[in-house]
Amino acid sequence: MTTHHRILKLNHLTVAIEGHEVVSDLSFELYPSEILGIVGASGSGKSISSLAILGLLPKNGRISQGEILFKEQNLESLSEKEMQSIRGRKISMIFQEPMTALNPSMCCGDQVAEVFYNHAIKTSANIKAEVISLFEKVQLPSPHAVFKKFPHEISGGQQQRVMIAMALACKPDILIADEPTTALDVTVQKEVIELLGVLQKEFKMAIIFISHDLPLVAQIANRVLVMQSGKMVEYGLTKDIFNSPGHAYTRALIKSRPPLNTRPYRLSTLDDCLNEREEGPLIDRKSRMKRHEELYKQPPLLEVIDLRKYYTKSLQWWSKSKAFKALDQISFQIYEGETLGLVGESGCGKSTLAKCILLLDPADEGQVLYRGQDITKLSKKTFRAMRKDLQIIFQDPYGSLNPRMTVGQAICEPMTVHGLHDGREGRQQAALELLEKVGLLPEHFDRYPHEFSGGQRQRIGIARALAVQPKLIICDESVSALDLSVQAQILNLLSDLQKDFGFSYLFISHDLTVVKYISDRLMVMQEGRIAEIGEADAVYNTPKSAYTQKLISSLPDSF
Repeated sequence: MTTHHRILKLNHLTVAIEGHEVVSDLSFELYPSEILGIVGASGSGKSISSLAILGLLPKNGRISQGEILFKEQNLESLSEKEMQSIRGRKISMIFQEPMTALNPSMCCGDQVAEVFYNHAIKTSANIKAEVISLFEKVQLPSPHAVFKKFPHEISGGQQQRVMIAMALACKPDILIADEPTTALDVTVQKEVIELLGVLQKEFKMAIIFISHDLPLVAQIANRVLVMQSGKMVEYGLTKDIFNSPGHAYTRALIKSRPPLNTRPYRLSTLDDCLNEREEGPLIDRKSRMKRHEELYKQPPLLEVIDLRKYYTKSLQWWSKSKAFKALDQISFQIYEGETLGLVGESGCGKSTLAKCILLLDPADEGQVLYRGQDITKLSKKTFRAMRKDLQIIFQDPYGSLNPRMTVGQAICEPMTVHGLHDGREGRQQAALELLEKVGLLPEHFDRYPHEFSGGQRQRIGIARALAVQPKLIICDESVSALDLSVQAQILNLLSDLQKDFGFSYLFISHDLTVVKYISDRLMVMQEGRIAEIGEADAVYNTPKSAYTQKLISSLPDSF
């Protein structure tokens, strides 16, 4: 790789938003047909850097220093009209949230066709055939059918493939992939990564791959750039960065990921590593077996027996409705103080099961026994008093918090509904204690959800779930969208709270590494049925079902 052949160079780039520097003195080069991985915690400047390259900074943002050279041409010197001829055509981008990035009112085919129309690179007669060809290239099933479908009618993995097709429509020189697999389950993630690798070779393009999943970056990238607080702290060949990281921050990121072969009492956080605190002790097999003996000699807290849930769907308004089995013969137990992990691909029924347990979407057949009582037979009034014992922490804390309520109001509201604590002052004091428990400050009580980071909002969701002193908490993908450093903090917090309060978890996630670390037992779901259930280490080390073996083989190799 010579300087003459480089395709992109960022030269001392500094980006400010409302006068505050969010990217400082960033320099790197990109060469044709290479994959550059950019890693770092949330807020480190990864996405802002990519938006600066495309000229898509928010209105209150600007490049205050430095230059961006694309084929030795300074992009900063171009007008908006000139940038439009480059954006999407020469430099394209896959966004993190395909459902947000795709237009819900346009069918998928028309959205990709729009790229051709905007850049006038195909005649209208050929555009549909070209879109179908792209859909075939990105391995979308039934490309002709997907062409006519709207985004909400296809899965998350298929939405991401539509986004990839859109980004590749003009055969760009550079593809920026911003967290393209964060919300995808492990098997679909593997398929998308392999697809990007194949397409990169076919189109001979360079890729900037942004992610907080370090093993994934290690698997796909030629070189890696590590960012912290808007600055580059390390930059070099992938094998050098991950095998012998030179910066404490890189070492901290690597250590924040739950290990697969050991189980520490606490995960190392960024602060632990940066302050050079010693790693904590490991949970040995003997103490883990003793804990399990104590757990499983008591009667189950919750028992699900032969649970079934059906949905009806019709392909056309004139055709007969067809029954779809979302849950089929589901049976398992959760014991007091236990963490039962639940994994499976998107659409396998994990979230449906959570809703059925909480009676948010009642099952069609079967029983849900809480302390031996079938709650599916209770009246709404009777179950309302019991609902405080069964709580849920949602995947998207911002979507589950009322933006017009302060954090204090959100935590106090369920206490008021269930008549807990003495008066307003008692509830306020309890809320302040909960904020302290989850690592927030008293001054956060009067702030609104938009004033917090993603990790902080997840802590608020946990505090709200704890407000009614539950016995079982369902964590539905509650750490999936968090970067490794914040994820480690939340997993440590959940473990600490379980020790303090003794409640049980049903921990749902598509990340097998996280589920194995935190769980006592592991349950694997496939197409609405339980494929396998057992002690977490046993299921991971000696999986019995072919489906579990497939999930484990799809995990990126550790470094």
